Amino acid sequence: MASEKILESKKAKVAALTETLQSCVSFVLVDYKGITVEEDTKLRKELREAGVQYTVEKNSMLRFAFKNMGIDAFDDVLHGTTAVAMSTSDQTAPARILGKFAESKETFNLKAGYVEGTAYDTAGVMALSKIPSKEVLLAQLVGSLQGPIQKLAATLQALADSKSEETAA
Repeated sequence: MASEKILESKKAKVAALTETLQSCVSFVLVDYKGITVEEDTKLRKELREAGVQYTVEKNSMLRFAFKNMGIDAFDDVLHGTTAVAMSTSDQTAPARILGKFAESKETFNLKAGYVEGTAYDTAGVMALSKIPSKEVLLAQLVGSLQGPIQKLAATLQALADSKSEETAA
């Protein structure tokens, strides 16, 4: 009877994990072994500030959750220590933060990632980590549009000033 209770609780945990993963726009799987408690605390704080949920999960639970989602791309990476960073709003935040951390730490490895229906291997996640945040991209766009608009405004102002000088003379 006790094993049936355990099985039911595991099924409920897998269902909750599946629901959480399905609500995410992106997630990244990492091998977190070899980092200190201080480094882990700092990493978790940075992820939390970016709105990313970070949790350590059993590989079997993740495997069942991915199976429920119809994803089989991660079977090869679900071994050893595994943590998952999930975002419901920013497609690149988990990869960006964890990629930066992985570059500075040899024992912390990116395993795989998932962004809006597409699975990525380690190289793909590292490529995603190089993409700036949405806010930075929008700021760059505004900055690139601002230059020509300022030049146009200055030209129109100079034209208006010269017209007013001609009519005054």
